[in-house]
Amino acid sequence: MLVTTTMNVEGFRITEYKGIVRGLVVRSPTIIQGFMGSLKNILGGQIDSYTLMCEQTRQESYDLMIEHAARMGANAIVGMHYDTSSVVSRYSASEVLCYGTAVILSKERE
Repeated sequence: MLVTTTMNVEGFRITEYKGIVRGLVVRSPTIIQGFMGSLKNILGGQIDSYTLMCEQTRQESYDLMIEHAARMGANAIVGMHYDTSSVVSRYSASEVLCYGTAVILSKERE
C-alpha cells in the first residue's frame, strides 16, 4: 500500500476518499528498559533501549494504520502523520498515533 505524507501522488489521481485511518499503540518500558534509561539519564548519552522501544512502537502503529486502510478497501494513504504523547507520566507510558486519509488512487491517463 502506498503511504505518503503529501496530499497527492504525482501521476495518480484520488478517485475515492474512504476516510480517516489510524493505528494507536500505548506502551511503557520494561523494568530493564526503565532501569537502563534511569542510568543513562544520570550518565548521559543516547538511551538505546528507549530508542528501540519507540521505533518498534512507531512501526506497530504504522502497521495498524495500514491494516485499517486495507479493511476499508483503500489502496493508498495520503497525509500520513505521527503524534506522540505521554499518557501516564508516573509509569512512563507513551502513546503513538499514526494517522492519515485512506483513498483509492488511479493512474492518470497520459
